[in-house]
This record gives sequence, C-alpha cells and structure tokens, in this order.
Amino acid sequence: MEANIFQYEFVIRGLLGAVFASITAGLAGTYVVSKRMVFLSGGITHASFGGIGIGYFMGINPVLGAAVFGILSALGVEYLSVKQRIREDSAIGILWAFGMAIGIIFIYMTPGYTPNLMSYLFGSILTVSNADIIALGIMSLILIFYFGIFYRTILYISFDEVFARTYSSYVDMFKYITTSLIALTIVLNIRMAGVVLVISLLTIPPNIAMLFTRVYFKIVLWSVITGFVGTATGYVISYYAGIPTGATIIFTLVIIWVLVKGTIHILEQLARSDSSRHLSQSELK
Repeated sequence: MEANIFQYEFVIRGLLGAVFASITAGLAGTYVVSKRMVFLSGGITHASFGGIGIGYFMGINPVLGAAVFGILSALGVEYLSVKQRIREDSAIGILWAFGMAIGIIFIYMTPGYTPNLMSYLFGSILTVSNADIIALGIMSLILIFYFGIFYRTILYISFDEVFARTYSSYVDMFKYITTSLIALTIVLNIRMAGVVLVISLLTIPPNIAMLFTRVYFKIVLWSVITGFVGTATGYVISYYAGIPTGATIIFTLVIIWVLVKGTIHILEQLARSDSSRHLSQSELK
C-alpha cells in the first residue's frame, strides 16, 4: 500500500507554503488586478531575476538579492513614471530588460558550475525550506495588518486615485509602500511558481473571485480561498504525476477559472431562456 504523503516533512512544508502563498497572493493580487498593475507586477518579477544573479555571484541567498532588486525596481518604476515623466509601460520595459540582463551576466560570471535555476524560473514548492515558510508567514501577517488598518485608503487608491487624494494626503506614500510590499510578495512566491509563472499566482485567483463579487473585501477573501484550492490541488497532482509543481499549480488555477466561468455562463443562459419562456407564456395569456 502506498504511504501516506503527509508523513513526509517536505509535504507539510509545501502545504504550509500553499496556505501562506494564497494569503499573500490573494491580498497583493487583488490590489494588482483592481489597479490594473499586472504589467508592472510582471516587470518586477522579471527584474528581480537580476537580484537572483547578483545573489549567486556574491554568495548570498538569491531570494535576499531578488527582494532588494525587486523593491528597488518597483520604486524605480514609480519614480521614473511620476517624477521623470516617462510612460509607465516604457519604464517597466526598461527595468524588465535590465534586470534580466543583469541576472544572466552575473550568473555567467559566478565561479564554478553554473547554478541550477529551474526552481527559480519555474518554481519548486517541493523544495521550499523552513526559512521560506517563515518568510511567507511573516509576509502574510504584514499584509493582513497593513490591508486591515489602511483598508479604505487602499480601496480608494485601487479604484479611484483622484478621489483617494481627497480622502488622504499621503496617497503617494501609500503607493510606494504598497508597491514595495507587492514586490516582496512576488519575490517570496518565486519559489512557489517561479519567475516565469508567479504573476499568474497573483492575477488568476482575483479574476476568479470577480466572477462572484465586486466587493473589494469579498474579492480578497475569495482570492485567498481559490488560491489555496488551486495551489494545494496543483501541488498534490504534481506530487503523484511527477510533473513540475509551479506549472501544475498555474494550470490548475486556469482550469478552475474556465470551469467557474463556463458554469456561470451556462446558468445565465438557462436563466435567460427560462425568463423568455415565462414572458412568452404571459403574452399568450
């Protein structure tokens, strides 16, 4: 009989990682999707690869290097787009390419064997360490307290920045802080889904949630729930099928979105046809 997978420590770590990943990605992802910052998040994700390369070259934790590089890139985009009057998409494109180029150069210059980057490019939840879990857990608490305390300000900034400025005079500061937290969230979730796929971890659950509700708090809640269901399911499937975990998680989330979207569409069609039938019957009477 096949052994219970929960007897392995790395499986428990992976499931804890799925819990914290869903919390961090749900909170940050709702802001990203609501404010239409998906391209910015993609830029931060790929720019952080420069930090991974520098980390390997300097012999420090690549995640630490990615965190510093990711935050600096996020703040750099905000600064260039606001202060230097450069279009935001152009600023993102510049930093995106610069980060990837820096990462490749420093990895190439690293002495010894070329490091295996598969876990950073495509994710490897099976190899997350206790340090990764602790970092994600702390990040979850930070985001919960931050979004909870400054909920209204973040809500207004997400949907109407002009109105937000009438509500608070610290909108720019909140934007810098929130963007930095998003950068950290992205970097800490790279081990879950990888540089290539992590942006999907932030964007797919909120889009699933928005099929049910447009209330910001409920979007966050449903994003966390759907994110965990998709992440945990993808994790288990990848374990038994022996396929890459990060890609399986994203594939599972997309399938959930398609199933939910299709189900809602079918129900709406049935409701319309039912309504038309009742209308026709009332006209005959």
